[in-house]
Amino acid sequence: MPQKNANMPQSKLNVDLTDSFEKIPVKIYSNTKQGSHFVAQEIAKLIRDKQKNNENCILGLATGSTPITLYAELVRMHKEEGLSFKNVITFNLDEYYPLQRKALQSYWSFMHRHLFNHIDINTSNIHIPNGELSKEEIKKQCLQYEQEIEALGGIDLQILGIGNNGHIGFNEPGSSIFSKTRLVSLDNSTRIANAYEFQNISQVPRMAVTMGISTILKAKRILLMAWGMKAPIIAKSVEGHVTEQIPASILQQHNDCTFVIDENAASELTRIKSPWLTGECEWTPIMIKRAVVNTALKLNKPILSLTTHDYNENGLGDLLVEKGEAYEINLQVYYMLRDSITGWPGGKPNAIIPAHPERSLPHPKRCLIFSPHPDDDIISMGGTFMRLHDQGNDVHVAYQTSGNIAVTDEFVTRFLDFAVGFEEQFGIDNHKSKDILTKSRNYLASKKVNEVDTDEIRSIKGLIRRCEAKATCRYVGLKEHNCHFLNLPFYETGTVEKNPMSEKDILITMELLNKLKPQQIFCAGDLADPHGTHKVCLDIVFESLNRLKKSGAEWIKDCWVWLYKGAWQEWDIADIEMAIPMSPDQVMKKRFGIFIHQSQKDMVPFQGSDSREFWQRAEDRNTNTANLYAVLGLTKYAAMEAFVRWHY
Repeated sequence: MPQKNANMPQSKLNVDLTDSFEKIPVKIYSNTKQGSHFVAQEIAKLIRDKQKNNENCILGLATGSTPITLYAELVRMHKEEGLSFKNVITFNLDEYYPLQRKALQSYWSFMHRHLFNHIDINTSNIHIPNGELSKEEIKKQCLQYEQEIEALGGIDLQILGIGNNGHIGFNEPGSSIFSKTRLVSLDNSTRIANAYEFQNISQVPRMAVTMGISTILKAKRILLMAWGMKAPIIAKSVEGHVTEQIPASILQQHNDCTFVIDENAASELTRIKSPWLTGECEWTPIMIKRAVVNTALKLNKPILSLTTHDYNENGLGDLLVEKGEAYEINLQVYYMLRDSITGWPGGKPNAIIPAHPERSLPHPKRCLIFSPHPDDDIISMGGTFMRLHDQGNDVHVAYQTSGNIAVTDEFVTRFLDFAVGFEEQFGIDNHKSKDILTKSRNYLASKKVNEVDTDEIRSIKGLIRRCEAKATCRYVGLKEHNCHFLNLPFYETGTVEKNPMSEKDILITMELLNKLKPQQIFCAGDLADPHGTHKVCLDIVFESLNRLKKSGAEWIKDCWVWLYKGAWQEWDIADIEMAIPMSPDQVMKKRFGIFIHQSQKDMVPFQGSDSREFWQRAEDRNTNTANLYAVLGLTKYAAMEAFVRWHY
């Protein structure tokens, strides 16, 4: 596993804190795999205990991206450890309505694809709401669902996920604590959040069948799992008041409920974000920076204006006792922030600056930017990308995936039309291209919703994105041989759901690294999404680098790795180690670079929970970072791109 970011506050995550703000027990694990392993072990123990007593094990199961790793571990335990599911009876939380059971996005398909098809469960013991029934039939089904659970003595263990708005199952904010299994209308934020499963928001069903909150609370034991970007709602659910506006907070009233989360999902808990408020704290420089920055932002004051009174009133009295006067502490943190700002992301040549984020030598550096999709380089670090090249560094870009599923069908026929017309205009035999165009038009005209594209169509979509990426590199000034298209195999499923990283993915990446031997690497550090393409791409780079280090590759000793965030998020300002300022002209130049990716403008498939275009997200994010620095008393820039160093 990669080492933790040096900027993350280090604390004992699973100790009992007498001053804890948490009203539900929380177990925090380093990553999704470890957390899922714990839950799988708990399920396996329950199943085996029931088997010893010749009893059925009644499980309540969840869907979505959260439990995928859990189900993979249960399948492994079945195949490798002989865990039998013959005594298991399952009830799923919910299902979209209306939706055909065999649709790729249905939870019936999801459960069979990830679990039921790979274990020895009796199919008659599987219960999943049916989204194909009429509304009148749905009412009968819901009543029957409740009766079947009750007849079996209730659910022994209920597995839950949590929505960004706090929903459990599909019990949206405002759902009654007394609610039972029923047909519900989905909140628009939930539909947007789940749009990644569909090609666009219009295809996401507006209703769903779900167990009610009352049904869930009757389970004998509850384990709620959450990873990554769920940190804000986890904190509200665990530390806030019980309210139907945050359905997960109602779990505070259950006598045997535990939240199982990773470090990213735990980042907003008081014991992690502000550990000085929960008890004794080790005042490392990073912890001091975090405490002072958070206090300054809370009070909307520049760091150098914080007073002894501000420290005492905001739980930082112990810091004063240990480190001295407020003014001296303010200066220490101010200098840390000031020294993170640089216009030389590759290091400033012929300059000795001890506190500079990057080394002066060697210069120029060979820089490698890993871009998960063919546009993440320009969207996420376009200003830095251009500055690295303009300052004489040897910049390479590795596009890790083809990005083909994020191209609309209309673009296929548009570019095929161009290809046919191009050949016709210059007297080139275009019988082949005409044939491909005709076949593609016929296929797309009869294509069913969410049907997987043919290999030919996906190849064309990949070519479109590859041409856009090449054009972006030319715009920045790179030579064509500095663009590398890895087309990692894990991505090529033709669906939103990708394969796990494979040995082939790692070997392809290691080959490029050994070929280039970079002194500086930039990667998309989107650790928040445990099942997204960015996360898999990052894991592949981490694994490749760790293997090369173990193999004794000499060049890797002098290679620094910087992590950037994607289009959706930014690093916490207290964590930023290198901030690259941008002028208004540079912001516009970056915007025009993003515009080159025409297939990703206006109508973007799988754009997630944010309806803004990528250039808007990037500019808003970069502007906000610059504004935060200014609020803290630093120079006001138009925008800033931010990075955190990864140590391996």
